[in-house]
Amino acid sequence: MCTPEELRTLFLFEKLDDDQLRQLCRAGRIEVVEPGPVFREGAQATCFYVLVEGSVVLTKLSGGHEVEMVRTSHRGAYAGAWTAYMGDRVPQIYNSSMTVPERSTFFVLDAADFARFVAEWFPMAIHLLEGLFFGNQNAREILDQRERLLALGSLSAGLTHELNNPAAAAVRATASLRDRVAGMRHKLGMIASGAYEPATLQSLIRIQEEAVDLVAKAPSLSPLEESDREDALGTWLEDHGIAGGWNIAPNLVQAGLDVAWLERVAATVAPPILAGAVAWLNYTVETELLMNEIADSTTRITALVGAAKQYSQMDRAPFQVSDVHELLDSTLVMLSRKIGSGIDVVKDYDRDLPRVPAHAAELNQVWTNLIDNAVGAMDGRGTLTVRTYRDGDCLAVAIGDTGQGIPEEIRGRIFEPFVTTKPVGEGTGLGLDISWRIVNKHRGDIRVESQPGHTEFVVRIPLASPEGDHDD
Repeated sequence: MCTPEELRTLFLFEKLDDDQLRQLCRAGRIEVVEPGPVFREGAQATCFYVLVEGSVVLTKLSGGHEVEMVRTSHRGAYAGAWTAYMGDRVPQIYNSSMTVPERSTFFVLDAADFARFVAEWFPMAIHLLEGLFFGNQNAREILDQRERLLALGSLSAGLTHELNNPAAAAVRATASLRDRVAGMRHKLGMIASGAYEPATLQSLIRIQEEAVDLVAKAPSLSPLEESDREDALGTWLEDHGIAGGWNIAPNLVQAGLDVAWLERVAATVAPPILAGAVAWLNYTVETELLMNEIADSTTRITALVGAAKQYSQMDRAPFQVSDVHELLDSTLVMLSRKIGSGIDVVKDYDRDLPRVPAHAAELNQVWTNLIDNAVGAMDGRGTLTVRTYRDGDCLAVAIGDTGQGIPEEIRGRIFEPFVTTKPVGEGTGLGLDISWRIVNKHRGDIRVESQPGHTEFVVRIPLASPEGDHDD
C-alpha cells in the first residue's frame, strides 16, 4: 500500500508537500514485480516506474543484441514514460527495455497522471525542459544539415575535379583526332592519284590492319624499356631518311610496334615512297591511340557518374536490400581526390556476405564520415584499410587507418556531439554522432579501437531487418 511517508523517503519526491504526496498515492500504486521483463523498448509508454526496493537493469537493442546501459539498486531510480509531459509532440514509447534481476517493488504511475502532475506542480520547469529539449533538437537538426551540406560540397568539388580530368582528355584527344583524320584524307588523295601500285597498296593495307590489332594488344612497358625502344625506332627512321622520325617513334612504341615491323614496311614499298607509307601508317596508329584515349576517358566519366548515382541512391527506394561492397566502392570513388596518391587503399572484402536491408544512402554517409576521418588522421600518408566480414548475425564493416590515433582523454566520448580531434574550424564534431545515430537506426552498433599507428572503427549491421524497420 502506498503511503506519503514512504514516498518521501525517495529522493524524487522528498521536496513535495503532504498534499502532493497524498495525490500521488491516490493516483499511483505499489507493485511487486517478479524477476523478468517489465517493459520493452519501442512499446507504447503507459507507465512511469520509481524503484522502491530491489534493482533494475535498463538495456537498448544494438546489432540484434541487448546492450546494458544501466544497472542500479538505488532507491528512487526511475524509468518509463518520463516524456509524457510533452504529449504528442514526441513519440510516447519506451526508449529502452527494463528488466528486474530480483523480486522488486515499484511505485507506478500511469503516464497521463504523471504528465498531469508535472504540468500542475512545475509549470515553469515544463517550459524550461521543453525549451531545452526542443531547442537542442532544433539545433541538432540545423547542425546536422550543415554537416551534410559541408560533406556534399566537399564531395561535389572532388567529383567535379575527377570528371574534369577525363573530360579534358577526351576534348584534347578529339581535337588531335580531327587533325589526324585530315592528314589521312590527304594521304587518300595521294593514293587516288596512283602514287602506289595496287600490289603495294594491298600489302600496306594488310600491314595497317596488323598495326590496328597490335595497338589493341600493346604490352605495358617500363620507362626504361620505352626509352630503349624509342631510341631503336628513332635511329632506324633517321637512317632511312624519314623526316620527323623522333616524333613518330613514341607513337609506334605506344602501339607495340618495333624495328622488325618497320623492316616489313620497308620491304613492301619502294624507297622513294617509304616516308609516305610510314607517315600513312603512323596516322593509323595515332588514330587508334586517340580513339582508345577517348574510350578510356568516357568510360571513366561513365564510371564516376555511376558511382555518384550509387552513392546518392538516385532513382532508388530509400529502404532496400543492398550490396554493402557497392556502397563502399562508390564512397571510395567519391572520396578518391581527398584520399590522394599518398594513401594506399587496401580492400579486404568477404564477397560471400549476403546483401543487407538498409537505408543505403544513409549508410553511405556513415562510410563517408569514417573514411573522411581516417584520411584526415593520416595527413596525406599511410594506409586506409576497408574490410568486411560476418560477425554472428551481423555484417561487419571495419575501416582502419595508420594515423596518430584518438587521444585517450576523448576516446570514451568520441561519439558524443561536438567532440572532435580536428583543429577549431575544421570540424563540427557531429560526424561520428550522426554515424552513431544512423547505425543505431539500423539496430546496429559501432565501436572503435585506437592506438598510435592504428585506429579501426567497426560498424555492425544486422543481416535481417526487424519487421517495420523500413518505416521512417
